[in-house]
Amino acid sequence: MTTFVDDYLDDHGPDDADITSHDVYTAGVPHATFTRLRAEDPVHWTPEADGSGFWSILRYDDALSVSRDVETFTSTGGIRLEEMDPDEAEARKTMMELDPPDHTQYRRLVSKGFTRRTVESYEDVIRALAVEVVDEALEQDRFDFVTAVAQQLPMRMLGKLLGTSDADGHRLVEWGDALLGNTDPDFTDFPVDLTDTEQFRMVPFRSPASIQIFSFAQEQAADRRQCPRDDIISQLLEPTRDGHNLTDLEFNNFFTLLVAAGNDTTRYTMTHGLWSMMRHPELWAAWKADPSLTPTAVEEVLRTSAVTMHFRRTAARDIELRGKQIKAGDKVVIWFNSANHDPEAFDQPFRYDLARDPNDHMTFGRNGPHLCLGAWLARMEVRLVFETLMERIDRLELDGDVARLRSNFIAGIKSLPVKVIA
Repeated sequence: MTTFVDDYLDDHGPDDADITSHDVYTAGVPHATFTRLRAEDPVHWTPEADGSGFWSILRYDDALSVSRDVETFTSTGGIRLEEMDPDEAEARKTMMELDPPDHTQYRRLVSKGFTRRTVESYEDVIRALAVEVVDEALEQDRFDFVTAVAQQLPMRMLGKLLGTSDADGHRLVEWGDALLGNTDPDFTDFPVDLTDTEQFRMVPFRSPASIQIFSFAQEQAADRRQCPRDDIISQLLEPTRDGHNLTDLEFNNFFTLLVAAGNDTTRYTMTHGLWSMMRHPELWAAWKADPSLTPTAVEEVLRTSAVTMHFRRTAARDIELRGKQIKAGDKVVIWFNSANHDPEAFDQPFRYDLARDPNDHMTFGRNGPHLCLGAWLARMEVRLVFETLMERIDRLELDGDVARLRSNFIAGIKSLPVKVIA
């Protein structure tokens, strides 16, 4: 049984799309545009209607070198396209807007809970959650995979790590959606490019959800100061190696980052993987028939999904890259979705190959100092959801229209109606 399809997308979109437009991505990632730019202009000056413009880094090797060279390409100017005044940047700063060694110091506060060894110790807990979530969903013959499965497992696991309840988890998901979906009217009443969000410019994502998260975070902090537990919130309240305690603002911003990143990205990865396999059921059949494919299949789900499409850096000095003169202060944007489909790094990059090996994708940042903290947890959650589904059903089929997130930052399927084929 073949383990691949030659073109999992079929439709690559237009080759002249405005890659800065949130609306463009509601029809899917315009891979034809990224393919053309990779070939014609791999360090591409990209103008913005409401910004200063930026350099798009489109090839794998360049994306890798820029993400690792933190002295030349700093995160301190922000990681999204949005341009902030110094006071905004300071008020909204998390460890993601820091470079080593400061980034490393903050990361150590919680990193022990996300190492590969620690995550492997969670497997029985996560598997039990996956079984519970999938069995609840399969009580119906038709359901929305996003809300019934893909949203539930990361939410419940995040709650266990934070030490919060399942009841609180629903609020955390709603707030997290408003943060990462801050350009989508389905997730927020204040989409940043469609309404005036000036009153929220000093809080993360320019979102009023951050204010609600801050209040919740302070309630949790007060509880842990009274009764410390073995959870991430208690770890955040411990002093760093140099004896520094997080200020309330630093704690709030760190907590907000965990809420935003701890649910949505894994949810959208699972959903994109299932969407691809429902469109090409031979992939599902091959994986289901041969569970030994699981390690490489999960990596291919991650590569092709590339949910976080880009991160921004800021040039700290003048530098030449592929003949382009990048000036100090210029925005430099690493497009992970483009790097993951670079034919110079991946043979037949639009082939969906469950046995692809090696598969050194950049979905998690690829071993740089900003490597995704939750990489091993995401891998395990994706694996266990697919394993659990394949143990219980023949397959799922699409049962309605797919809806995508309105965002140039997160490639997310926000609704995936399915029906069960027993």
